[in-house]
Amino acid sequence: MSGVCAGLLADVKNLLDITWADPATDNKIRALMEDGMFYLDNKAGRAGDFTVPGFRRTLLVEYVRYARDNALDVFETNYRDMILAMQNEEAISGAEAETLQSEGRGIAEL
Repeated sequence: MSGVCAGLLADVKNLLDITWADPATDNKIRALMEDGMFYLDNKAGRAGDFTVPGFRRTLLVEYVRYARDNALDVFETNYRDMILAMQNEEAISGAEAETLQSEGRGIAEL
């Protein structure tokens, strides 16, 4: 389970009010985070950064919360609007990157 950096694990635990240090809990949260990252990357259509505030990070925390509470069956229904917003954001940023590339400019030139 190496896909989750220590800082992101600490952030998710903090947001879920997990204040104790326990290797078994850390391993479980890390595994749920990896599943959530895979799920959300697939929903977004590409890999993304979960370490910065935004839809991906919020959805990851909520995915872990629901998975931990054995309620994943209602996660997508309850967060459909936010998932769609994330998909729209990804589509817009992808279109902007394609436009810049076709114009021969980089994102740093914005």
